[in-house]
Amino acid sequence: MDREIGGSWRQDLPFWAAHVAALTGALLVGWSWHAALWLIGGYAVRMFVITAGYHRYFSHRTYKTGRVFQFLLALVGLAAAQQGPLWWAAHHRNHHRFSDQPQDTHSPRQRGFWWAHVRWVFAVRGRGTDLAAVKDLARYPELRFLDRHDMMFAVLWGAVLLAVGGWDGLVWGHLVAIVLAWHVTFCINSLAHVFGSRRYATTDDSRNNALLAILTFGEGWHNNHHHYQRSARQGFYWWQIDVSFYVLKLLETVRIVRDVQGVPRHVRDEAIAPQRLALAID
Repeated sequence: MDREIGGSWRQDLPFWAAHVAALTGALLVGWSWHAALWLIGGYAVRMFVITAGYHRYFSHRTYKTGRVFQFLLALVGLAAAQQGPLWWAAHHRNHHRFSDQPQDTHSPRQRGFWWAHVRWVFAVRGRGTDLAAVKDLARYPELRFLDRHDMMFAVLWGAVLLAVGGWDGLVWGHLVAIVLAWHVTFCINSLAHVFGSRRYATTDDSRNNALLAILTFGEGWHNNHHHYQRSARQGFYWWQIDVSFYVLKLLETVRIVRDVQGVPRHVRDEAIAPQRLALAID
């Protein structure tokens, strides 16, 4: 595994620098209700654009929208500092293609929990954008531009929040929000393939985790998602909270997005996974 970690230290430095800056800034600026509002707002915006934008739109195309809102999803998504939308989508499509197989970059089954959670970030094969995997998106020059300059825009978002919200805006609304969103997102790669329930007998180890679903606005219904990837709704049942889907449906009512895909009843109600069926019988 270690031989897969490589590349220039300059490429890895921003990741660690963000952690140090977030911790140092939080200690220096201090906690307050104002800081809490910035953190909640900064986290919520980032989580939505990652889940509803980078994941459900760019990666899976589970709904449609115009070119302007598509651009805004990509632009605001860069504030999450999870690389560009084309890189993210290409990487994620590869994950589904080889989920929990040797070619999957962040599989707990293949390389262990901590590799799946964070060490894969430093893998050489994780660098660069596979444009061949996102031909549908790469035809937009504005998306290619944002993808090439993702780091610059992440820094610019910090400058904007500093100008608008002062040090609370920069530290809590940007730096701490970024690091928190990173690790909660990473939990889908790690925890959601280790802890939780399996309703559907997928070929991978994906699991449904209600706590992660709340923290990630619906992404924690990971076994559901791996069972049926075409749906913008990952909480298949009414009691499976899926905030990103609710917001998408609201945006659909005002015609910002359209054709938001749900899950067909026959797909949702397919037989439960054999291991759960055996437990139910016992």
